[in-house]
This record gives sequence, C-alpha cells and structure tokens, in this order.
Amino acid sequence: MAIDPAQDRDALDQRDGTLEETNDEMSVERASKLAPKLIYEVIRRDGEEELERTNRALIWSGIAAGIMISFSVVGEAILRTYLPDTPSRYLIENLGYSLGFLIVILGRMQLFTENTITTVLPVIHTGDGSMLGRMIRLWGIVLGANVVGAFAVATLYVYTPALPAEITPAMMELSRHATGFAPQEAFFRAIPAGVLVACIVWMLPQAESASFLLIATFTWLIAAGDFTHIVAGSVEMAYLMVQNDLSFADAMTRFFLPVLAGNVIGGTAIFSLMAYGQVKDELSETRHD
Repeated sequence: MAIDPAQDRDALDQRDGTLEETNDEMSVERASKLAPKLIYEVIRRDGEEELERTNRALIWSGIAAGIMISFSVVGEAILRTYLPDTPSRYLIENLGYSLGFLIVILGRMQLFTENTITTVLPVIHTGDGSMLGRMIRLWGIVLGANVVGAFAVATLYVYTPALPAEITPAMMELSRHATGFAPQEAFFRAIPAGVLVACIVWMLPQAESASFLLIATFTWLIAAGDFTHIVAGSVEMAYLMVQNDLSFADAMTRFFLPVLAGNVIGGTAIFSLMAYGQVKDELSETRHD
C-alpha cells in the first residue's frame, strides 16, 4: 500500500499543532499555578508547620538566625571601610546589608519578622483562639532567641579578634545610627521594613531560581531607605550595650520597643491583612463549594 507524503505532512503538522497547544497549556498552567490564592495557601501551610515545631527547635533556629543576621552589619561595615568616599558609596555599601538576610532566609532559620506574616495567616484563616496562643508562643520564643543570638555574636565581636580592627569604627558608626533615632521616628521607619520582609515571604514561593536576587534587592532597599529592622538592629544594639555605649533604658525606649511595634504593624496589620483581603472571596467560594 502506497504512502501519501502529503498525508504524512498533514499528520506531522497536526501532531506539531497538538504539541504546541499542549505546551501552551502547560505554560499557562505554570504561570497561573501560583495565583494569589495558591501563594496564600503555601504560606499558610508553612505557617501551620512552623506552629507545630517544638520549643527546642524554635530556640536553636532563632539563636542561629540572630547570630547569622550579624553578617548584614559586618558586610555593610566592611564595604563602608574599604570603599572610596564617593557619592555612590552609600548605595553600594548597603549591598552588604543583604548578606545576613540571605544566609538566614535561604538557610530556613527562624527570623522574627518573617513570622509576622507566615504564622499570622493560619490565625486569620481559622479565627481560632488556640491558634492565636500558639502564634504568640512562637513569636515570643523566636524573638527572644534572635536577641540572645545577637548578644552572643556581639560579645564575640567586641571581646575577641574575630573581626579586623579596621572595621570597628564603621561598626560603631552603623550601630549608633541604627539605635539613635527618636522613638517616634524609629517606629515609623520600622513599618516599611516590616512590609518589605513580608513582601519577600509572599514572593518567595514563585521566585524559584530568582530567590537570591529577590532577597538581596528587598533587603538592600531596607538599608538604602534607612528603615529599621528589629533583628538586624538588635545586633547593633547589642554591639553598643556590651561596650556600655548604650544604656538598657535607651535601648528599650529609643530602639527595641518602637522598632518591634513598627515591624509588627508593617508585616501583620498592613501586609498580612491586605494579602488575606485579596483572596478572602476566593477562599469563601472554595469553602461553599
């Protein structure tokens, strides 16, 4: 039986058309698989997993985060020390601020400001009082552990030759600046920082290979915008306190409490509620179905 080349070409064209259509559908599916509702679900389930972690796991992970976030201050101090004093130095030196955040976030350590959205979504979703209690427990443990880590690494930097003496002046300058705002200014500068960290958490599920660039860009913006962050700033606070350059009362009233409140409002009251608001109707429809 003779084979008609024209029929073969038609069959091949039809097959190629089908494959192209299939590939298009797969591309659309990949592009739409992380719609806002699905991002919300990814973060909510991550939050539920975090709320199930043991106290011991939270403590050690939080201490590790408090130690590793110090490389944001160290990185910025190194660049400030060795870069030439030019108008663009400020923008370049703030790239160093991203280093600690990259280690902590990509290393999946417990950073308090990440939890202002991650563990809040399960509470909003369920409206369960017991879930709220678990969230408060996690917040207290993680924040306390972050601060312990910050003081541990600050003590190391001050009382050992772990860091070169050349960067000490820059470390002091950065620390005094971060903790030297008036309480009201520290509070309001902390709100954008809380929002930006929450943005990182919200965008990471779809960032994939761009995670490094995403974290570096948004944390650079925190530093370049001169916003205040409770954990990275706690390293600077501790660096001054262990040298008796900052009193406990000033540390609490001028830095820690105002910045803590601002970060929580930025990450929870603003971003988390907005994130929930944009998917609330879709979630209600899903429950009714």
